[in-house]
Amino acid sequence: MTSEQHTAPDATLHVGGADDDLEKRLDDELTAFNTTAADGARTQPLTVRVTDDDGTLVGGLTGWTWSTLACVDMLWVREDQRHTGWGSRLMRAAEDEAVRRGCTDITVSTYTFQAPGFYPRLGYRERGRIQGVPGGHEDVYFHKPLAATGREVLGA
Repeated sequence: MTSEQHTAPDATLHVGGADDDLEKRLDDELTAFNTTAADGARTQPLTVRVTDDDGTLVGGLTGWTWSTLACVDMLWVREDQRHTGWGSRLMRAAEDEAVRRGCTDITVSTYTFQAPGFYPRLGYRERGRIQGVPGGHEDVYFHKPLAATGREVLGA
């Protein structure tokens, strides 16, 4: 055995479906590891929600900020409200909040059957694609530097 090899402890491997306890533990462990690696910077949730006059959800956005980086995890607009500008307004609100929190960059990914044409119109640049999405689709990754206003693109 070389100095790079380690002996695995006696343990049991379990494979299954949803495991809330495991997800929470992994999140806690990785958050602690990442916080240490990022000089104490911690992730903060970021949400934007729009509701109609009845309080019914029209659309929303979830993501996070981590020091100077923001990321959008999910963006959704109700089908009858798509192409009315809500997606752009949700993204701009998230960008503005990210800038308020000190972020200089924001990332997002989308599948090719979702909205890959939407993000470039908002100043995002495609940075990569991953094949292998069911149906022959790809996962498309976008990035945008954030200016002080949250709406300008730097170095585009």
